Amino acid sequence: MSSAPKKQMHLAAHFPGVNNTTVWSDARSGSQIDFASFTHLAATAERGLFDFFFLAEGLRLREHKGRIHDLDVVGRPESLTVLSALAAVTDRLGLAATVNATFNEPYELARRLASLDHLSGGRAAWNVVTSSDAFTGENFRRGGFLNRAERYTRAAEFVATARELWDSWPPDGRQRPFAHRGQHFDIEGTFTVPRCPQGHPVVIQAGDSPEGRAFAAATADVVFTRHGTPEAGREFYRDVKGRLAGHGRRSEDLKIMPGVGFVLGDTAAEAQERAAEIRRQQISPQNAIVALEQVWGVDLSSYDPDGPLPDFDPDPGATVVQGRVKGADPIGTARRWRAVSRAKGLSIRQTVIETTARQAFVGTPTSVAEQMDAFVQSDAADGFILVPHLTPGGLDEFVAKVVPLLQERGVFRTRYTGTTLRAHLGLRGPGSAAAGTG
Repeated sequence: MSSAPKKQMHLAAHFPGVNNTTVWSDARSGSQIDFASFTHLAATAERGLFDFFFLAEGLRLREHKGRIHDLDVVGRPESLTVLSALAAVTDRLGLAATVNATFNEPYELARRLASLDHLSGGRAAWNVVTSSDAFTGENFRRGGFLNRAERYTRAAEFVATARELWDSWPPDGRQRPFAHRGQHFDIEGTFTVPRCPQGHPVVIQAGDSPEGRAFAAATADVVFTRHGTPEAGREFYRDVKGRLAGHGRRSEDLKIMPGVGFVLGDTAAEAQERAAEIRRQQISPQNAIVALEQVWGVDLSSYDPDGPLPDFDPDPGATVVQGRVKGADPIGTARRWRAVSRAKGLSIRQTVIETTARQAFVGTPTSVAEQMDAFVQSDAADGFILVPHLTPGGLDEFVAKVVPLLQERGVFRTRYTGTTLRAHLGLRGPGSAAAGTG
């Protein structure tokens, strides 16, 4: 009697641009804005048969103690522009743009996403994000900010409105006027772009808050999340998937894909040594103090990165960083960090390294393939968005050494069998049957 087929893994590539996981000091680290960097990583992801290529976005350069944050000086190109160019030099790879739902408008963004879907032959995706800080709002006419509940309400209405616009060109091609009357948007007219090849671009959402989980269950096709252990992943998976039926959706209608790092070595010991060195490069002494200040909200430049953490609690209302949403519980975070530091005898830098590490798969290629497969087969995830620590060659080793092993295990495709991103993800199109498992 044959065993049941193994669950198939989904993979995506995150461009390692402006973030604190990129190792800027490595001699192999390249430009964050040169188009050749984007084409290199996208070509590697497509060679590895990944589902999609994922770009983040920043609407304002962050400031730390009144100066531009070091990680932002490289610039932040607009994601849809980059992905439209990549559509011409890729063939099957999905193209996912992070675009803000707080400071954009449905009609214009729906046009841009529909245009990308046409240009790419059905490979567009939209990572829906929100902003709650007035600092970013100063770049826009409305200014100000929305509280957490309202920004999710606006985002949900934004996505619904965009889908109304895309549906104003039904499959029969007979365009009809649209009209939307809601709390945040009151628009009507005719949409200028014919129906998308996918019906709707794929919608991605990131967030682990109760509001984010509710939004994902009601609206998203893919969730980009973060979990440090299989147990935490399974809890999130059960919770979010369990909410789908209340929205008339099936478990397979939503893919959960945590963002993860990876470090490979010829032996387990070599991989662990490389991983430790990468974390030391990611969290330099200067970066450790910056991370500390983001929690405590005050200038801590007089502290020794190799010394103990502050013995006082943060001021919840204070901040030295503009352009970053402060954590919901800085006092609780500080107390957890101090507990870890005391229990393990860690310095400031060592504590930041210990407590801020992204979920990562570390080991030989065989071991990493086994770890990733176990994560997916135990329903801790449907796949992963890989976040390499180098631009642009950070995926090269994974595609060369790990992807073939996943294929040998029978859990990852050996060729693309569909042409659209929905097909790669096995998602149903709007009002249609399942799109297949390409």
